[in-house]
Amino acid sequence: MGHHPVNTTRASAARFVATHSVLSLDARHPLVAKSLVDAQEMHRTVMSGFRGWVESGDLDARAQMGVLSTWSVDLKAAALVLVVQSRVPGDWSRIPRGAFTAAPHIITVDRTFKAGEVLGFRTVVNPTRSKPSGKPAPDKARGTRSAHTTPEHVKKWFSRRFQADGEPANAEDGVARIGATANPDTLGIRMLPTVSSTHRSKPVRIGRAEIRGSLTVTDAETLVSVLSNGLGHARAYSCGLILTR
Repeated sequence: MGHHPVNTTRASAARFVATHSVLSLDARHPLVAKSLVDAQEMHRTVMSGFRGWVESGDLDARAQMGVLSTWSVDLKAAALVLVVQSRVPGDWSRIPRGAFTAAPHIITVDRTFKAGEVLGFRTVVNPTRSKPSGKPAPDKARGTRSAHTTPEHVKKWFSRRFQADGEPANAEDGVARIGATANPDTLGIRMLPTVSSTHRSKPVRIGRAEIRGSLTVTDAETLVSVLSNGLGHARAYSCGLILTR
């Protein structure tokens, strides 16, 4: 190894390992239809593949297992494709067989990312901004978050997370960066329907946007951390998973 400049001790490569379960589901099946109209039900469907890995009732069970998901629906074909990423293998036997249009496709992802590499990516995010609540930043004031609703706002939200070469993983204002950069003008942004749940204990409404494009890796370890743990809010509700190719 040659000598590093004094200010960069970061590794130029990092390895990402995860399991991807690709589930092809019939949108007309009652369980799938319910998951489509209720964000809590979709969360329950995703988490049904991971019973027994952590103590039941553990509040951060999803984060411990690294469970992230994203889905897309083709209404014409009545098909829902659900992609679930996890650190542990999923067991989909609790989903009724009749809900599947094909057997679950399980992929082990094991790839090394290098600084300077260019990757195609797609992600569905919940791009929010906090309205000041008068409290200092660390005291998260719940209920003051609102979703960005235009592609231009989403582009700005995402661009704030870019990490130029040599920049730290966290911006001065606390925003966690993504270990990569991109040309904002080349990003494809599509606003998606809001998903919601009216569960009495925990009503939710989640604004969503899909971002596609290519990223140039600047900090491989930070990128792998974001790929593993997700980006932004509403990760329990199928937001924040970045798929690369």
